Amino acid sequence: MLKPLGDRVIVEVAEEEEQTVGGIVLASNAKEKPQTGKVIAVGAGALSPDGKRLPMSVAEGDVVMYDKYAGSEVKYEGQKYLVMHDKDIMAIVK
Repeated sequence: MLKPLGDRVIVEVAEEEEQTVGGIVLASNAKEKPQTGKVIAVGAGALSPDGKRLPMSVAEGDVVMYDKYAGSEVKYEGQKYLVMHDKDIMAIVK
């Protein structure tokens, strides 16, 4: 599995619905980019100026909401993931 470095997080992106409430099927280019996903792996945390590790705000397994254009998309073993900084995560979905 991938192991993020520093204050980075690996997120498995949630799939968006292909149908609207009215039953209309959307083309792939008409769908909005998803903004939620499940945290798969968490880095050790950023280093403070005095050399101490800062704690991460999320943990593996958390479902999170992140900035719309956050992170870099990567493909690993046929699965798509987003690698982003901890600061790009806006909320934990409970």
